[in-house]
Order: sequence, then structure tokens, then C-alpha cells
Amino acid sequence: MNWQETTRNKMLRLQLPTDPRWVDVAKISLQDILVDHAYCEQKAASSCISLIIKFPELDKLVDVLTPVVAEEWAHFEAVMEQIRKRGYTFGKPRKDEYVVRLQAFIRKGGSRMDQLMEYLLMNALIEARSCERFKLLWKNLEEEDLRQFYYELMVSEAGHYVNFIDLAKHYQSTEVVEKRWREWLEYEKEVMKNLEIRGDRMH
Repeated sequence: MNWQETTRNKMLRLQLPTDPRWVDVAKISLQDILVDHAYCEQKAASSCISLIIKFPELDKLVDVLTPVVAEEWAHFEAVMEQIRKRGYTFGKPRKDEYVVRLQAFIRKGGSRMDQLMEYLLMNALIEARSCERFKLLWKNLEEEDLRQFYYELMVSEAGHYVNFIDLAKHYQSTEVVEKRWREWLEYEKEVMKNLEIRGDRMH
């Protein structure tokens, strides 16, 4: 199954699309978007490393996420290359209000597998939203080099999304995962409704 078919079958089940005004302000704030994107890739790699450290006994999780760590760090390096070749300064990290609000929805308690599912679904949701935003940049940026850059990242993020969903269903029943996933999707919709539209943030 190619990534397009996988995407149609498993994603992007986001309940609210990004406000179309976001891409317009993002184009104006390209430096800020690239810097924020670089930090997002750092955090994505760190999140996978954290899961491996927390659940080292889960062979499948370790085997699936280890290459994802490498891919996310390669993305960070690629974004840094885009920053440097434009003469931009990297700058300090910014608070990611989107991720902060998602973290607040993580259900506390339960078994280790319950907790694992929560983290996997949160990561899946972040990848799904990133994929959607990369698609907007691919479709709307004027610079061909940058458009191709975001197309390739869009494809990669789609694959990472599927990794997280598949892992959740490996360690929990499909029914449990689907029920909780619908709750995450509804919650994320409300988060998106209430987030300020900012062109200096990837999320």
C-alpha cells in the first residue's frame, strides 16, 4: 500500500482544517516559521527517544521508533539548512501552545499500556496536524525549492502518523484505540478553534 492509499484509509481524520489565513501569514513570517519548524523536529525526535526510554521492554515499539528518531533529526538538519542558506538566525525556542494544550488532555492513571496509548495518540495527532500544514505550505508557497521540501516532509509525516496509530493498536485493542482516538480528535478540534492564528508558529 503506497502512502496515498494509507493516508486515505487511516488519516487525516482531523475534525477542523487549518484556517486558510494561516498560510498567508506564514508566508510573510517565513523565518519565524522555519525556526519554529526546526524546534518542532527536535521535539519530535526527543518524544520518540522518551518513549523508547520509558518502554524499553517493548521490542516492536523500539524497532519502529528508532528509525523515526533518525528521520526526525534528519528533518531538523534539513530545516536548519533552509534557515542557513537564507541567512536567517536560528533563535530561541518558542512556547508551543498547541502541544501544551494537547498534553493537558493526556489521561492520567491506568496501566502502562493505557499510558502508552495516550502518548502514542498525542504524537499521532501532532504528526497529522503537521502533515496537514506541510501540505498547505507545499500547495501555497511560491518558491519551488521550498515547496518540494515541504512535499517530501508531508509524505514522511504521513508515515510517522501511521506508525503511531499502528503501535497503539498493537499494544491495545482496536476498539479501545478507536474510541479514545475519536475523543482526541474532538478535543483537538476545540483546541484549534481557540488558538490564535499565528504565522510564526508551525502549529
